[in-house]
Amino acid sequence: MTTLNLKTAAAGLALSLVAGCAENAGAPADPSLTESQTLQYPKTAREAHTDNYHGVDVADPYRWFEDEDAPGTKKWVREQNAIAQPYLEAIPEREAIEERLTELWDYERFGVPGKERGKYFYSRNDGLQDQSVLYVTDALESGGRVLIDPNTFSEDATIALMDYDVSPDATKIAYAVSDGGTDWRIWRVRDVETGEDYEDELRDIKFYRASWSHDSKGFYYSRYPKGPDGKGDDQKTVSIYYHKLGEPQADDALVYSIDDHPTRNPAGTVTDDGSYLVIDVFDGYDSNGVYYLDLRKPDAEVVRLLDDWDARYIFIGNRGSVFYFQTSLDAPLGRIIGVDTAEPGLSGLTEIVPEAEQALDVASLVGGRLVAQYLKDARTQVKVFGLDGQFEREVALPGIGTAGGFDGRADDPETFYVYTDFTTPAETYRYDLASGESTLFRRPQVGIDPSQFETRQVFYASKDGTKIPMFITHRKGLELSGENPTLLYGYGGFNVSLTPLYSTAQVVWLEMGGVLAIPSLRGGGEYGEEWHEAGTKQAKQNVFDDFIAAAQWLIDKDYTSPARLAIQGRSNGGLLVGAVMTQRPELFGAALPAVGVLDMLRYHTASANARQWSSDYGLSEDEEEFKALYAYSPYHNVKEGICYPPTLVTTADHDDRVVPWHSYKFGAALQATQGCDNPIIVRVETRAGHGAGKPTWMQIEDVADHWAFLVKQLGVT
Repeated sequence: MTTLNLKTAAAGLALSLVAGCAENAGAPADPSLTESQTLQYPKTAREAHTDNYHGVDVADPYRWFEDEDAPGTKKWVREQNAIAQPYLEAIPEREAIEERLTELWDYERFGVPGKERGKYFYSRNDGLQDQSVLYVTDALESGGRVLIDPNTFSEDATIALMDYDVSPDATKIAYAVSDGGTDWRIWRVRDVETGEDYEDELRDIKFYRASWSHDSKGFYYSRYPKGPDGKGDDQKTVSIYYHKLGEPQADDALVYSIDDHPTRNPAGTVTDDGSYLVIDVFDGYDSNGVYYLDLRKPDAEVVRLLDDWDARYIFIGNRGSVFYFQTSLDAPLGRIIGVDTAEPGLSGLTEIVPEAEQALDVASLVGGRLVAQYLKDARTQVKVFGLDGQFEREVALPGIGTAGGFDGRADDPETFYVYTDFTTPAETYRYDLASGESTLFRRPQVGIDPSQFETRQVFYASKDGTKIPMFITHRKGLELSGENPTLLYGYGGFNVSLTPLYSTAQVVWLEMGGVLAIPSLRGGGEYGEEWHEAGTKQAKQNVFDDFIAAAQWLIDKDYTSPARLAIQGRSNGGLLVGAVMTQRPELFGAALPAVGVLDMLRYHTASANARQWSSDYGLSEDEEEFKALYAYSPYHNVKEGICYPPTLVTTADHDDRVVPWHSYKFGAALQATQGCDNPIIVRVETRAGHGAGKPTWMQIEDVADHWAFLVKQLGVT
């Protein structure tokens, strides 16, 4: 989740609120409980805390969890793990599941190569390496040499390489690391030839990338101001700085800050020709601003090029004074425009590639051409256009799935992309922009026969009649008996599209005889901005209705039954799971809400970035938006005596994007009110965050826990 790309799911957040602590959280349950006994949860303290929203009194008995560092909170986490870990490890099938996951995870895989001054940079994992290693080579045919190996950063491999940017002369690389899953990054600089680090170290940065100046002597970046504790304060907005290599961060020059709006965050990108710093101004996911600074003029002022906040504008590249953007302006499915900055205002705006029948997902300018990646019913189509908008060709993909990449400089003759689908691991291709020829670069070898599975796409009607597409994958010859264990996975938000992707975890689920169903819910970007907006704010209930309708369709078509149907989602998808399981608890046999946004009345209090999620969610300060939020907020809709499905709530104590107190509150509320013997398990990962950078060993253990839980609850044999 990054604020630089408006196609991503959500901006990050972090906070520790001061609230009452509760030392009397009780004792852990006895892990030796037999199957016939009911789990004894900690006696979690409840506060008589009430907030008044627009005349409505709303109880928040677990407000004290918001002080994540309080002794009572930490004690409660230990007690929950003392229940969760023995419970999950005692499931007989878990060991075999973990062994099979480890076996299938062990295959060589590569990232999409990037190119700078004739050098290629790419990531590689030999299979079970905890972190992928960054390599550099002068020729793709050679094996390359290790440039950055994050596996050497820590013994438990929880310090990860999260981002990097190569200098224009390819002699230096700025790279960012995350410690223990936090979104906070430490940026360092390494010499590409020697592999030695410079003394430079930059802090107080999250979400934003580095962008080198054309002379390779330094780079631009965005950072938060320091708070009273001397650390970055993400309650405030960022400013753009320039870091000169070899100088201390305290001496970095302030380039641009916004002082006329309290929630707008600027981030700069240097154009390929080095002439401009293009400044993306982020304040939500429905619109943004774009400014620029002419770097050729020492005394130049920042120009507010696009400042009406009337659409989304994603900078693609430039040719001289003409800037190219992917935009939703007057085009809910997206189009590509050019803006000549030499003309006053927007008089230089020209349509280059008009809106198509499919949603424009991603666009890039590489090799003197525009590469447009479209979504046709959530499957990738790639088309190549000249800079005049003239259609040249469609890229022939290996199958019906997802392609991504096509990055590079404006004058590169080649680019790279990956192709994947539900049963095909990511294959990497080199693409010749002049001839249109694709050449296979790397094809992973995995220990499965993909021909034993099949994927089909169906369309079903949601509550209001809207047709929703859904991918269904399973073993060939599946009998529609109504008893197949089925996993329904969803997201539905922030313009994010769920397209076919290979996942070792999901393949193991399929091998176990499971059915995998992934619907394209409203709130995503599968059909453009209108589809996105149809699942936001007061219309957010559409997302939950779409998911519930998918579950009902799978039951009606005899794929499964409520007792054999599980639901899963992460982050905004965790909200999805929490909302539908509290609205229709009888419809599901198990629920897996992970790192979810679950307190919808206070999500925005965690940081300035979290408040920017309001473009999708709305804010409880607004009366009409409060009514919508309160109606579905999972934490506030847990009712006494209702039989909720078996639930495994997972989060991480270092998650500073969706802070873990969401899951603490929701899990505690479910345990306190559960009206039957179905277990409510809360498992809190330590030394982990929202998910990015999690080492391989931790990923395998996490999936093994989830699949073991489903085996037990759904009766999988």
